[in-house]
Amino acid sequence: MEYVFDNERPIYVQLVEIIRIEIVSGKLKKGDRLPSVRELALMMKVNPNTMQKALVELENEKLVYTERTNGKYVTKDEKLIERVKKELAKEQVDNYLNSMQKIGISFEEAKSYLQRLGGKNGIS
Repeated sequence: MEYVFDNERPIYVQLVEIIRIEIVSGKLKKGDRLPSVRELALMMKVNPNTMQKALVELENEKLVYTERTNGKYVTKDEKLIERVKKELAKEQVDNYLNSMQKIGISFEEAKSYLQRLGGKNGIS
């Protein structure tokens, strides 16, 4: 997969976001062993130190944990994953509603757009 990074924000922050989404979406499953820092850095074409910084942040969030000498793993905490998923969803909805408000579309109109157009992206 090709990752494109935004020059406006630190890359490690973007890496945290990418991996967080892969965890909550189920692409990375609960308890999965993550590739090594070097392997992840190669896959995402970033400096290993940048990748390590992102993984430390994910560990601080408890989405990733380290088993001494065994590597890093995705949390097995389903409630945590679900909570983070809901937080990300709320953030996306807030962004959508704010964007719609900026162009003069009311909450009800924005909701109507979602209901009408949502199915075109596989969401209904």
